[in-house]
Amino acid sequence: MKRLLKTMAIAIALTTIATGCSKSSGGNEANGGKTVVTMYSTVTNEADKITMQNVVEKFEKENPDIDIKENYPADGYEGMLRVKMAANDMPDLFDTHGWAIHRYGEYVEDLKDMNWVQDLDPALNQILMDDTGKVYAYPLNQAKDGLTYNATLLEEYGIEPPRTFAEFMTALETIKKKGKGEVTPLWFAGSDKSAFGQYFDQFSTPLLITGEKNFKKELLDGTFDWSNYTFLAEKLKEMQDKKLLNEDVLTAQNHQMVDLMAQSKIAFIVGGGMLGPSVEELNPDVKLGITPMPVIKEGDEPSWIGGERHTLAVWKDSKVKEEAKKFLEFISQPEIVKEIAEGTSLPAGLTNTESKNYYSDYYEKYKDIKVEPYFDRIYLPSGMWDPMGATGQELLSGTMKPEDVSKKMAEEYKRLLEQKK
Repeated sequence: MKRLLKTMAIAIALTTIATGCSKSSGGNEANGGKTVVTMYSTVTNEADKITMQNVVEKFEKENPDIDIKENYPADGYEGMLRVKMAANDMPDLFDTHGWAIHRYGEYVEDLKDMNWVQDLDPALNQILMDDTGKVYAYPLNQAKDGLTYNATLLEEYGIEPPRTFAEFMTALETIKKKGKGEVTPLWFAGSDKSAFGQYFDQFSTPLLITGEKNFKKELLDGTFDWSNYTFLAEKLKEMQDKKLLNEDVLTAQNHQMVDLMAQSKIAFIVGGGMLGPSVEELNPDVKLGITPMPVIKEGDEPSWIGGERHTLAVWKDSKVKEEAKKFLEFISQPEIVKEIAEGTSLPAGLTNTESKNYYSDYYEKYKDIKVEPYFDRIYLPSGMWDPMGATGQELLSGTMKPEDVSKKMAEEYKRLLEQKK
């Protein structure tokens, strides 16, 4: 695979030479006398792009000798970055999208000496900092994922946000009964397997990671017994059998989500923390809420699932590291930190300012709840996200049973661990 990636990278490089250099390639190429800094981001939401573009424009106005060349490849991001890693030709600034240490660690500049590090939210330490104190990336914002719900609907039905998985199941059944077929208790855009990946990933933390009885050690040393994972597949299938999921669960698409939520046809979504502003725009009378992940084991405490959402790392071999760091210094100013957090409707990654966004009241209400990192990013080898989501599709299509899901996950886990050796 590595040889193939290198071959692809060489082909791309030859094509670039043959067709002439583009303005957006080559970190230090002159552009009208300016120093060019390339920046790649996983941002896809239009409002988030506008926020970033506005910030870049402000920086360039203050630093007319620097040109930040933005690139938002969307679904093509990971593929492009893998090719660039194989060629050791990374963007000067790039988004580590949850993999700052484990995937991109050897390519990033250590940022520990930058002033903003003193303001780094401690919740991000285990995601962006290692035991030696190396800081891998700058957090533009951070994720606090849980369950997003229609607060207007739950209030109407007299349902409290669930604190336990049992309460969650009861809430879904109550919604089915009171909604009389007009409201989907738990909705998935299941044409995209990542919707089920999100379910398994977020619920794996309260099942396997938090609390006194956990499987952290076994997951990290490769001895985990995957029968302990079967509970999640059993519950997802039970939800389908009880008609607590949307009938079109395997064909529904992401673009439908906002409109259906705005019409109060959805009660709960796993994740979905950025939905609020879009729903409000369509229907101001529908208010959304967000709650931490319900506990599964008795005596456990709820948790947020998250860490970094969007970041910027500096390529360690960049020829324009100083200019790239200058941009990070600029965006770490309190007023810019606030602008990015509010513009992306997510909590800031630094603690040097206060920002307000759609879910601020909920984040404040649950401010003492611990943020646990995404399960797959810490406890699974790279490549497990795909089977995690695909097994969800196969389970609900009837081609897998719950125990088959765990068996497939065990096989992929073992295979990918062997590849790492």
